[in-house]
Formats: sequence, structure tokens, C-alpha cells
Amino acid sequence: MTYLQNRREFLKTTAAAAGAVGLGLAYDPADAAADFPQSPISILVLGGTGFIGPHMVRYAMSRGHTVTLFNRGRTNPNLFPELEKLVGDRDGNLTALEGRRFDAVIDNSGFVPRHVRDSAELLADSGRYMFVSSISAYQDLTPDGITEDYPVGRLDDPTVEEVTGQTYGPLKALCEEAVQEVFGDRANIVRPGYIVGPGDPTDRWTYWPVRVSMGGDMLVPGTPEDPVQFIDARDLGSWMVGMLENEMGGVYNAIGPVEPLNMGSMLETCREVSGGDPVLHWVDAEFIQEQNVFFPIWNPTTGDFGGAHRVDISRAIATGYTSRPVANTVRDTLEWWNGLGEEDRPGGALRAGPRRPGARGGQAISTEEMLEEEAALLAAWAARA
Repeated sequence: MTYLQNRREFLKTTAAAAGAVGLGLAYDPADAAADFPQSPISILVLGGTGFIGPHMVRYAMSRGHTVTLFNRGRTNPNLFPELEKLVGDRDGNLTALEGRRFDAVIDNSGFVPRHVRDSAELLADSGRYMFVSSISAYQDLTPDGITEDYPVGRLDDPTVEEVTGQTYGPLKALCEEAVQEVFGDRANIVRPGYIVGPGDPTDRWTYWPVRVSMGGDMLVPGTPEDPVQFIDARDLGSWMVGMLENEMGGVYNAIGPVEPLNMGSMLETCREVSGGDPVLHWVDAEFIQEQNVFFPIWNPTTGDFGGAHRVDISRAIATGYTSRPVANTVRDTLEWWNGLGEEDRPGGALRAGPRRPGARGGQAISTEEMLEEEAALLAAWAARA
């Protein structure tokens, strides 16, 4: 199981930590296009106040679109007071959506096929339905260059609704099918990989620029040439809205950057932007396996997840998808992180970093604890060498 597969659990347990402060300030007006579309559209967002939602909502608003939110009103309820907010629940309380029609629907909160089908059928008269899935929907991530035509995962029992590391991907695949059956060629399926940037409650990618900024002896998995892929939430949001403006359907891998990136280059960018000057100790995959340690974002280049960072994104690029410089993502993520108060992250605690599966239940650990764990691993590496 990887954190990529179990994104729902991170969002469920850490959404409050993102805070309205980080989410509200994460939007950069420079992301907005200078010219508004000639025909603004009405967009319903199922969710919209978690991590990726605010980025796409603010971008859509900057483009002159009319945005309506549907959610339970629990996560960052004070965001977007100027918007129409419909209160309900994906599981059996869709009353607020009855009789409504929108030019486009963005579903970034669907994990259970039954919930997604219910909302899709209720909104079937709307123009388009865009579902945010995941590359975890594929049956595996072993080969290089996985395209949108690669087989998706299947469940032995398709009625299962419990979301776990094993069922998350196949359930997403069933959600995709529900949307496609209802909307046909008006369906748009987006399969992101790791989504990163300001406001990320999981700290999976945030760990790297934050750790580099601390300096000192730093444990790094694999080799500098190991590929790494992720997508800035703001790039994801603006690209998705752009596809709706241009009435594009189909299935798309949503990851980046557009220019291939490796771990060495990413960490060097973190060094240049943060001013940190760590001594990098690269440890091989065999040692990591021996120690039973998990590193956020990184995956071995062979095995079950060998192709997780070599996913093909040519179809998305053909639609106009672009990615901002990695340095911008590093800078903005660090600014957001450093702006969090003690009440948000006691002791500068991180929810991701080198640790063993199940350690602390995925909860945040203080900077001091994190560095102690890393030092123990470095000592074990030195003894092995």
C-alpha cells in the first residue's frame, strides 16, 4: 500500500490541519488568465473546500464563471462566503441538488461508486461531468509509460464500499464507469498522481522542501536519477477548468511536471529555493527494504510501483496542460508551511517522512522525533556500509 493509494484516509484524518488560513491564501491571482472566456459557464463543485477544491474554485471565479458548492459544510465552512452553498451528503442526502442543472459538474469528493452514480444520475441533464479519479485506478503501476488505455483494477466483490489501501484504486475505477455510463461522451475522467502545493494536508511532498531547508545530514532513498512525478494543485485546477471551458471529454492522466524530473534535480531545486544546505546520503532500495521504511512520494524503480513516476501524460499535454516551474511550487509550499501557526502544526510536526508502515498511525511527529528517526537510519546505513 502507498500513500498515493490511500489518499482518502489522509484527507479524512488531516483535513482540519490544512486550515482556512493556508487554503485561503494559497491562490495566486497570477494564475488567472488575463482574458475571461466569452461565455461564462455555471459550475457545480461536489466538495470544493478541502485541498484541491479551493484552487479550482478560485480559478473558475477569476475566469468569470458562476460556481456553486455542494458539501456537508464541515470542512473550512467559512471559505467562499460569496458563493451559493448547497448542504447535503453524498450518502443519501442529495435533496439540495434535485431539479438543478449546471453547465458542468466537478466531482472531486467521490470515492464510492454508489455515491457517484447517485449524483451523476440526479445531475444527468447538466452539460458535462468531470470526475477526479487517480492513477491508482490502474490494475498496477509496474510498467513504464502507462497510458489511459492501460487496464484498471477490479474488485472480486464490486459491492464493497469500504475504502482501504487495497480497494481505493478499483473503487475509483468503478466510479469512473458510473460517470461514463450516465454521461457518455460528456464525461471527463481525470487521473492525478501525487497532488502537491500549498495547503496539502498530507505533507507527502511538503516533507522534501521542508526537510532540505533544515540542512544537516539527510537520508535520501534511491539514486539522484530516480524519476519523480507530481502535479501542483493549482495547475490541476486551472487545467481542469480549461477543459470544461473547451468542452473536452475523455480520460486523462494528470501528473507532471511536463519536463521530466528526477529526485536529484528536485532536491537541488529545494536547496536553491530554501537556502538549506543538507548533506545528502543516498541509500539504496535494498537497504530501505531491509529497514522496512517508507519514504513519501518516492518509489523504487522496479517492482509493483516501478512505473508510478513514469506515467504517460502526452494526452493531457495535447489539451494544453502546462506545469509551473518546480521552483515556484517549492517556494509557495514553503511560504505556506512557514506561515502555519503553532496551533496548526505543534512543534512543526510533519505527517510524512521516512517511517515504517503503520508507525504512529500516519499521525504527525515533531521535528525532533523525525530527525531522531532519521539519525537512527543513518547510523544503520553507516554500519551496513
